[in-house]
Amino acid sequence: MCGIVGFTGKRQALPILLKGLERLEYRGYDSAGVAVCDGKTTRISKNAGRVYVLKYKTESENLVGTCGIGHTRWATHGKATEENAHPHTSEDLAVVAVHNGIIENYARLKTMLVEKGYAFYSQTDTEVAVKWLDYCLKQEGEPLQALSRFMEQVEGSYALAVLFKEYEGEIYAIRKDSPLLVGVANGESFLASDAPAIAEYTGDLYYMENKEIAQITAGEARFYDERAQEIKKVAVRAKTSGEETEKGAFAHFTLKEIFEQPKAVERTINALLKDGFIDFSAAGISEKMLKERGQVWIVACGSAYHAGLVLQYFFESVAKIPTRVELASEFRYRNPLLGKDALVVAISQSGETADTLFAVREAKRAGAETLAIVNVYGSSIAREAKYTLYTQAGTEVAVATTKAYSTQLVAGYLLGVELARGRGGLDERAYRAWIEEIVALPAKLSQTLEIRGEAEQAAKRIAKQPNVFFIGRGVDYATAMEGSLKLKEISYIHAEAYAAGELKHGAISLIETGTPVVCVVDSMFEKTVSNLAEVKARGAFTIAVAGEGKNVEGAEVTLSVPNSRLFASVAVVPLQFLGYYCGVERGEDVDKPRNLAKSVTVE
Repeated sequence: MCGIVGFTGKRQALPILLKGLERLEYRGYDSAGVAVCDGKTTRISKNAGRVYVLKYKTESENLVGTCGIGHTRWATHGKATEENAHPHTSEDLAVVAVHNGIIENYARLKTMLVEKGYAFYSQTDTEVAVKWLDYCLKQEGEPLQALSRFMEQVEGSYALAVLFKEYEGEIYAIRKDSPLLVGVANGESFLASDAPAIAEYTGDLYYMENKEIAQITAGEARFYDERAQEIKKVAVRAKTSGEETEKGAFAHFTLKEIFEQPKAVERTINALLKDGFIDFSAAGISEKMLKERGQVWIVACGSAYHAGLVLQYFFESVAKIPTRVELASEFRYRNPLLGKDALVVAISQSGETADTLFAVREAKRAGAETLAIVNVYGSSIAREAKYTLYTQAGTEVAVATTKAYSTQLVAGYLLGVELARGRGGLDERAYRAWIEEIVALPAKLSQTLEIRGEAEQAAKRIAKQPNVFFIGRGVDYATAMEGSLKLKEISYIHAEAYAAGELKHGAISLIETGTPVVCVVDSMFEKTVSNLAEVKARGAFTIAVAGEGKNVEGAEVTLSVPNSRLFASVAVVPLQFLGYYCGVERGEDVDKPRNLAKSVTVE
């Protein structure tokens, strides 16, 4: 959610800020703004709407200067208006700041500030934070102590980038539970909430930890703890580049990233295999640690949760280990009974998902081993978990995940196979068979992409419908859930997924003539086909996703995919196409669906 970018150096700041904000558009936002300082005056431009509107607006404004900050906002407190957009300022522009996160005690702070004579122009918690920082500055007299005092008194999550009027050419930053990173190169310095915004300028990044302060000047960055005591940090080499955020020949990032899945899955496999054997040594994962696990808990949100559901079936059937999948937003609040032999697997594309991060911390407090499956190097969840398996999806720009989901699955399959071997559940022949099945996935995914045209035609038949149902049994139900989510988040069609055997317990009453029902059918084939016949008899328009050569009686359209023991990985592709083409047919912004954010960094 939201994006932050900052620059101080030798060049004009505005073009760098605007380009950085464009590179952060995938995070989800509804307004944008920049503040640029020329050494004497700080000028601000902001608007509700997209970055391209801000870019056009600033063409006629005199935003000159070599130091500045920018922001894309995803509304929490107050509607998406120019008034509520960032940057926010103190009355005399002594403090100008942008903020990601939520200030939980903002109402109490605002009351105290009003009593001290402060007035407010917006409905945001961020304006309260900026004016509280202004108050701290007046008390402490200089930025570092003011920021230290701010962190003592402000509750919630925040990544804050600040310009202080009296400190020319400097940017100050603090973070708590919301990511920030700093880059330095060639006498210039950069700040961002995610690496793609600044990756083209510098490959060496400093990832800020909780309650740290950064003092950023042209070509230098100094870091301090929450007591304003200087600390030393080591730069980490970035694993991304600016080119990954270009569409190329594709109409949308969503389509581009669907087509990137075979390569992304292949990269992930190659990173975790060595000489044909699973090798987790880079992550520090030992066979002994896996052998000692007696239970697995998977915590995740959204599509990552659906990947977890697929992996639950895989872990229990292959590794014979009890596995539970929990929504991370619920996990930490229900006192989970974690045994000392528990392995808690946290799945997150960004590695910054707030609820998943807090679930990892809860698991650590309970004494469980923690393992992250994430896509972003140096992310918060990767640093918090004891072990990390990195997927190799590359930067995923579209808000609705496709290739990150597929790489989460394949990393999970490899973990499941290694769990099975470590626990003595696989002989050498079975182990080799699973490796071969996993290694075959990229080619099967490439073959599945050929279904694009058929999926587009099916999408045209359902794009104007108000409701679509997805059904499946066993692991296919988990895939149906992901297909349902893709359709609703990209096209805004109401979609629901049901375990096929549960239809007759209530949901079948919603089926009427013409209602589309998409059936994922591989597991428990005959029983699922019978469930499809039940909705067909009530007038449903039926679409099946099935393995090649499978006769799905009752399906009006069958989208055939390669047969695989890892059917979930190939079956999800036509469902991604359905969601994408329904969104295109309805004229929606498929890459940036309304109200959604790529990286959900607040609870």
